[in-house]
Amino acid sequence: MRKAKQSFGGDWTQEKLERVRKYLSAYTTIMSHYNFRFAYIDAFAGTGYRTIKKDSEQEELPFPDLASFLDGSARIALQIQPRFTKYIFIEQNESRFSELQKLKAEFPRLQSDIILDNADANSYIRDLCIGYSWKTNRAVLFLDPFGMEVTWETIEAVAATRAIDLWLLFPLGVAVNRMLTRNGQIRAIWREKLNRMFGADDWYDVFYQTIRKQTLFGEEVVTQKVSDFDRIGQYFVGRLKTVFAGVANNPLPLFNSHNNPLYLLCFASGNPKGAKAAINIAQDILRR
Repeated sequence: MRKAKQSFGGDWTQEKLERVRKYLSAYTTIMSHYNFRFAYIDAFAGTGYRTIKKDSEQEELPFPDLASFLDGSARIALQIQPRFTKYIFIEQNESRFSELQKLKAEFPRLQSDIILDNADANSYIRDLCIGYSWKTNRAVLFLDPFGMEVTWETIEAVAATRAIDLWLLFPLGVAVNRMLTRNGQIRAIWREKLNRMFGADDWYDVFYQTIRKQTLFGEEVVTQKVSDFDRIGQYFVGRLKTVFAGVANNPLPLFNSHNNPLYLLCFASGNPKGAKAAINIAQDILRR
């Protein structure tokens, strides 16, 4: 039976997963000494594994012809020791979800603590945050969307629990920067998407400026883009700081093989008491 393909490539994928793995290991080691129940939540879990592209990671593996699949975030989390109390995996795509369901058979000792849901990530996470008791529960949430699916409303709901640590892949170069046209003339549908993701519309004033320019026909008012990847990242980190107890100041840019930034791996901590320690650990992990 053919697996539902979920292909990722390049060192940036491994880099992202390795950073998250290190944090999960540190997190469960610390939380195992407390009386909290603590879950790992993966809102875009995919199939649980990832295929590798030829001429990239495959060349570095000892038996490249046999190594078609590598662990994705879901399988990595299930192997972390000490273990999480609960695992929640969400995937909306039916084909990928079908593969994801095999996790229970692959990890029989954890079977009763694995929750799988074929659902919209934003709706599921918001309902979970609002309807769950967070006094005695904690969680790490990994949001690794394929584009701009994550809305600010969801991020706000996560922060409001004051109990969840968030790892988020922000679509810096693959989506946001491409929508920010040089002349500032942005399609209405793109503006709406950016507003939903940032939870504000003041980004336009941050990323653009209006100047007066002398031309052959006299003075002309021109709008031009002044943002670069750093400014976009700083703005988003600033937005996270408006709702979370702590936010890592050194999000990790992830580059493709042409050295172009694709994503920004961000971290935020929701619990005021544990935020300082969480941020220290995350910032250390995020350093190159």
